[in-house]
Amino acid sequence: MSIPSGAPAAAPRVPEAIHRRRWWILTVLMFSLLIVVLDNSILNVAVKTIASPAPTGIGATQSELEWAINSYTLVFAGLLFTAGLLGDRIGRKKVLLAGTLVFGAGSALAAFSASPGELITWRALMGFGAAFVMPATLAVLMNVFERDEQPKAIGIWAGSVGLGIAIGPITGGLLLEHFWWGSIFLVNVPVVVIALVAMAVLVPDSRDPKPGKVDPLGVALSIVGLVLLVYGIIRGGELADFTDTTVLLAIVGGLLVLAGFVWHEKRSSHPAIDISYFRKPAFSAAVAAIALVFFALMGVTFFSAFYLQSVRGYTALESGLLILPLAAAQMIFAPRARLVVDRFGARAVCTVGMLLVAAGLASFALFDAGTPVWVLCLVFFVQGTGMAHIMPPVTVAVMQALPREKAGSGSAVNNTFRQVGGALGIAVLGSVLSTVYRGDIEGHLDAVPAGARDVAGESIEATLGVAEKLGPVAGKPLVAAANDAFISAMHVTALGSAAVALIGAAVVALFLPGRTPTPAPEAPAATPPARDRVSP
Repeated sequence: MSIPSGAPAAAPRVPEAIHRRRWWILTVLMFSLLIVVLDNSILNVAVKTIASPAPTGIGATQSELEWAINSYTLVFAGLLFTAGLLGDRIGRKKVLLAGTLVFGAGSALAAFSASPGELITWRALMGFGAAFVMPATLAVLMNVFERDEQPKAIGIWAGSVGLGIAIGPITGGLLLEHFWWGSIFLVNVPVVVIALVAMAVLVPDSRDPKPGKVDPLGVALSIVGLVLLVYGIIRGGELADFTDTTVLLAIVGGLLVLAGFVWHEKRSSHPAIDISYFRKPAFSAAVAAIALVFFALMGVTFFSAFYLQSVRGYTALESGLLILPLAAAQMIFAPRARLVVDRFGARAVCTVGMLLVAAGLASFALFDAGTPVWVLCLVFFVQGTGMAHIMPPVTVAVMQALPREKAGSGSAVNNTFRQVGGALGIAVLGSVLSTVYRGDIEGHLDAVPAGARDVAGESIEATLGVAEKLGPVAGKPLVAAANDAFISAMHVTALGSAAVALIGAAVVALFLPGRTPTPAPEAPAATPPARDRVSP
């Protein structure tokens, strides 16, 4: 991952003035990334509150909660191609500033949502802004650090995700204990203001000297295909029937549109994503690993909030504190992952990391309502350790497979697979959770009025809400049945998540490169390579 100390230094490609302040620039980029990560991690601990009836929440159903997450993710993933290309074309600093501003505006509007529909809409606007933030941070990083320092910088960049995971739930818990639920979005506004000032002062602009054209048809096809596919999966979970006509039409339609997207990209003279990148085994394995690990983890992150708060009875703040071991592991190990990769190779390190993630996910299948807290903390630490040894190496593999002037496109590919994997994980695993829960709880709804049975069976929060209305005596058996049904559904979903992580382990074990032998010293090039256009 790094150039051996005995090798001569490559001709510098980064202007000296920018090179001197590269670590300050990385700090600003981490702060920008933190805004995006912070929002999602805060939302994860707030789902129970948002699902509560007004005035505590807005009475969002499980499906609406999934769409509050997926509307953001799908817009984000669908626009990443365009965001990366625009950054390469007009300047990464410009799109970073614009995206941050839109994200801040969406956050302010989401904070005052009066209904689940409004929240879903403003979350989509936040996703629009975030689509221009995340790829730009990684693209700028690749253009202010030389190749030998990029693995270290990417490790620190990835470690900032752990910082967001740590700060988000705790901040969300504190806000929910003292303010209304909308404060979890409003807190983004002052962070955005600080980030905008720091970006304007410190971050240099850079762009591709020979940019390609934007591919609006490709972007449109990707958005339509993903929305149809994920909608079909969520709808199947709601109905507990994946053979329903509306479900099949959405899923099949989504797959056909995505197939058309791939066909179009192969033949386009200016594709949103260059399909030829995927002919490199290391590149394909890296993006597949990103998608699979986030598919597995995002689904578990979604249901663990309900397990901790609804079944275990922890507050949002307490739930946030329990996530600290996962975040601490990422912050400790991600910046150092390059050292382990240098010694053992990306293949071995990422395979072990995926196995650790799979073990952590499978552990949820052993949890019950009385599992000791220290066991939860240990499992979260193991998951964080696994993630810390996966994300930096695969990100380096993706970004260094492409020319520096295509950093925006490479970052878009990296983040698209991450977000699409996460969105599909929430949709598929959320549907599995909903289907199994509905099947287990239906036999315990006899005491519920006929008109409320469908609502009561939709999610554990809905069941507990109906049980509360029945009173402490009549509702007690329903609460116990709801907890048992949810734990059973969680076990099935956890095993499914672990199976996906094992598939990811097989992919990286087969296709990622092993340990790279130390190369012989090379003579300096007679002519320095064409540099990306960078300006202070």
